[in-house]
Amino acid sequence: MDSQNQYCVSRPIYSTRAFEHVNEKQVRETKTIKERLRNSVKCSPKLIPQIIKKFFPILNWLPIYQLKQWLPGDIVAGVTTGMVCALQGLAYSLLVGVPPVYGLYAAFFPILTYFILGTSRHLSVGPFPVTCLMQGAVVLSLAPDELFLYHGNTTGVNGTATLVVNTTARDATRISIATSMTVLIGLFQFGMGVVQVGFLVRYLSDPLVGGFTTAAALQVVVSQLKLIFNVPTNNYNGILSLFYTIGDIFKNIKQTNMVDLIAAVLTIIVVMLVKEFNTKFQKKLPVPIPIEVIVTIIDSGVSYAMDLSTNYGAGIVRTIPRGFIPPRSPDVSLFSSFGGPSFSTGVVSYAIAISVAKVYAAKHELIVDGNQELIAFGISNIFCGCFSGFVATTALSRTAIQESTGGKTQVAGIISALMVLIVIVAVGPLLQPLQKSVLGAIIVANLKGMFMQVHDVPILWRKNKTDCCIWVLTCLACIFLGLDVGLLTGVIFELGTVVIRTQFPTCSTLGNVPSTEIYKNMKDYKNIIECPGVKVFKCAAPIYFANIEYLRDQIKHTVGFNAVRVFKKRNKALKKIHQLIKKGKLKVTENGLVPVAPLGVDNEAFERERDPEQVEGGAQQEVNGGARPAAEVEVQVDWSSTLPVSVRIPKVNIHSLVMDFTAVSFLDVMAAKSLKLVESLKLEKHSEWFLTVFYS
Repeated sequence: MDSQNQYCVSRPIYSTRAFEHVNEKQVRETKTIKERLRNSVKCSPKLIPQIIKKFFPILNWLPIYQLKQWLPGDIVAGVTTGMVCALQGLAYSLLVGVPPVYGLYAAFFPILTYFILGTSRHLSVGPFPVTCLMQGAVVLSLAPDELFLYHGNTTGVNGTATLVVNTTARDATRISIATSMTVLIGLFQFGMGVVQVGFLVRYLSDPLVGGFTTAAALQVVVSQLKLIFNVPTNNYNGILSLFYTIGDIFKNIKQTNMVDLIAAVLTIIVVMLVKEFNTKFQKKLPVPIPIEVIVTIIDSGVSYAMDLSTNYGAGIVRTIPRGFIPPRSPDVSLFSSFGGPSFSTGVVSYAIAISVAKVYAAKHELIVDGNQELIAFGISNIFCGCFSGFVATTALSRTAIQESTGGKTQVAGIISALMVLIVIVAVGPLLQPLQKSVLGAIIVANLKGMFMQVHDVPILWRKNKTDCCIWVLTCLACIFLGLDVGLLTGVIFELGTVVIRTQFPTCSTLGNVPSTEIYKNMKDYKNIIECPGVKVFKCAAPIYFANIEYLRDQIKHTVGFNAVRVFKKRNKALKKIHQLIKKGKLKVTENGLVPVAPLGVDNEAFERERDPEQVEGGAQQEVNGGARPAAEVEVQVDWSSTLPVSVRIPKVNIHSLVMDFTAVSFLDVMAAKSLKLVESLKLEKHSEWFLTVFYS
């Protein structure tokens, strides 16, 4: 280390009173609630344009749109992202449990409103597998196949009529549930945005979201296995639903359609390999290879040419009508059936969107308004639900494609919506022979990034074991209890860790780095020395009613004695000493207390040698050990030497205690009283150790 790189600070030593005397304290200006409300609703002609731009962020970037520089990149990004978005919409509709065409609606309508209201320039708005699965769990639980069975025209082996599912009535009910739930999710998000509670998403930490999305990815894979194997399963929701579904798959594994299984396996392998190729050579490729589009076109052609549905019993999409369905209002009577899941799904969808938006905003030095994002997604979901779509958020993979292919603004999003529109009004019927197992395989292949989050566990364990526990417990809770209950469990556990970490804060004893003013934890470094007779105690958390007892114990452990107990023992010893002095058995000399051998002799020497100023008169003085009588002699006792009374007093090896509270953010009333008690002990005349507290 360069010996010349040093600094020296020289300043007076201040107490709080002395500092405020030298530096005049300024009185803070406080406003009443009435004044704050008046200012919040105050409006002027100058503020109107700002308010309009805040609620319509498109007015901030569209007037400065650079046509020549940005439009080519937005076109390429929009076309590429639009093809992927359309196919993912078809695939993710299977997670919700509705016909595939409604996935196209979910990929189209939210983009239109987010283009006007959103603050992120790079998000690709549309379906996401985790939120689709959360919504699909509600849809399938409220409208299972068992509710729509009727006796068919054919008979079974025992002569009874076989049960057939009324798919028309089932799909209509599921669509009504899904769209109504989407509207309710939008209402929740819009309401949170209006009351400015976007900060609530901060309670979903990165470890919690990582564990949740990993468990959700596993749930998605299991939900798609029935399509990949093309085997019948029951619909489960809630505790252990994942394992019940796996049990049904293995129970009916002999009914596997090999054509669907082979197509799905090949799709997964090809899609994952090409995505790895795109990632590895992303700087050399002008645009990523749209492998999902290629696989879909090939499978549709092969399925149509070989008539896989008729000849081999493959499960195909079958019906994708052209055009749109007229808008309709949600079924308000259903809101009470899925209020809780709707709120949790809305929070999760917003958390995913805002986290992705902030990543790209930081990359391009832009600003994302969390509360405005809530309003944008809320209105988008309300609009989408009224047009028969399901919940919309964003996906990191689609957003990465849109940004990496040159997307600069939400113009790329509008162009991607135009691509989806082309599929809805023209190309859709050409995809009717597409195998459902291929769509399920596309979903599974796109979940690789979520499963790779497992690698975060050992990293979290090395950095912060508490965060690692949050990740693991949230993941396990979502697997065993379901996504909604598991997420709630993870949030409660996360908040519990915060309480525990403040209730049992990190306390340390500091030592001095030689030849510096630096003080560090003595357990962390070898060359640190402790100042003789001084203990430096540091607390790195708020001090309040829940941790004050723990803090007292830590202080006792640091100083090596109980100050209150020492104080009481010394008072007890002083009482006995005074009694012996009065009886003439002890006398006070310059060398300390000297015993008088002959008992009952008048202690004239004591009367001559004592200092009259040592006699205290007046009222009794209260101490923690009891009341001391008036007219007592103040005796200076060397507590480290042997005392002439039979009182065992703990040894005190320090003369000063320094409490470093620079990391303490606040103290409550109970903590202040406890610290005041500690300080009062050092003011007593018979306690020679001193207390200094440093605050931030």
